[in-house]
Amino acid sequence: CGQWTGSGCGEDGPAYGSSELAEALGPGHPRASSAWDPPTCRDPDWASYTLGVFICLSCSGIHRNIPHVSKVKSVRLDTWEDVQVEFMASRGNAIARATFESKVPAFYYRPSASDCPLLREQWIRAKYERQEFAHPERQEPYSAGYREGFLWKRGRDNGQFLSRKFVLTEREGALKYFNRSDAKEPKAVMKIEHLNATFQPAKIGHPHGLQVTYLKDNSTRNVFVYHEDGKEMVDWFNALRAARFHYLQVAFPGASDADLVPKLSRNYLQEGYMEKTGPKQTEGFRKRWFTMDDRRLMYFKDPLDAFARGEVFIGSKESGYTVLDGLPPSTQGHHWPHGITIVTPERRFLLACETELEQRAWMEALRKVVDRPMLPQEYAVEAHFKHKP
Repeated sequence: CGQWTGSGCGEDGPAYGSSELAEALGPGHPRASSAWDPPTCRDPDWASYTLGVFICLSCSGIHRNIPHVSKVKSVRLDTWEDVQVEFMASRGNAIARATFESKVPAFYYRPSASDCPLLREQWIRAKYERQEFAHPERQEPYSAGYREGFLWKRGRDNGQFLSRKFVLTEREGALKYFNRSDAKEPKAVMKIEHLNATFQPAKIGHPHGLQVTYLKDNSTRNVFVYHEDGKEMVDWFNALRAARFHYLQVAFPGASDADLVPKLSRNYLQEGYMEKTGPKQTEGFRKRWFTMDDRRLMYFKDPLDAFARGEVFIGSKESGYTVLDGLPPSTQGHHWPHGITIVTPERRFLLACETELEQRAWMEALRKVVDRPMLPQEYAVEAHFKHKP
């Protein structure tokens, strides 16, 4: 969240109500625009009077968990001492960033208001409590190019989470895990080139749950992990982003950081249950979990399956791909009423959503991909899908 910074003294003095504080930092104040409209914090009606930062309700809860660093008041509901108002008025977002974000690595994930609580909490703790972005030597856990440790990993067959040793090595360009701590050979080698990581607490059933995907024989493989320590899990996430960043710097030597950062990790465009039928479109519809990962539309029997039951490449309209509202009139066998037809150069895929809201969300996600021109490397991916057995 966008915030202000400083250090207050908290001496006794006349109390100020919300109107005085709001007036002191109102539209006429030179820093008001950055105070009241941070890029990722909505309605920053709270403030840390020890840091001098304005925050939203959600972030105020996180600040309350670090009382040795930050003490919080409501701008509108609490009373304010005159020295506190003067201190808040003297600070600004630019000062906060200059002090606490002066050395944020390009690869480090900056959470938005829509991200999971873990990412937002660890950003605030890293920024104010541990001051990692003012002291680069404290960034070693995710910037050293090598990391190893134990994570709880979901078993592919039995669904149980078991402790497994993971090793990330930029030199080898891979993330590996071992079924036994003394094993010499890894159970799996995930190449950094094709690796993605995204937090999925609801799906995994743990607030620190991370979904790692990679390509095995050019098909998507899922690995679900978590660690009881939130900092550990976010450090792993940023270490993976760092490895991706350094790999892409070598692969695309002329690219700027701004070009590379969006490619380090990605959230799924859309996920949820839909009904589908087979290629002959004569068998009944079956409920499946669908994931839209860039141009790969995958479906699973269960959201936590290791492998997709099938994958469909979604190209651009210039290449003959279309998304239609509804199903052909003769379609039978679907229980859910809100249909979607995906037209590809080879065939039509018939899907059905339970609610109109879900249908609209899927249509929007699919059409955004179809409306986007394909990149040269995406044609090679499309060609592979056409020749899949």
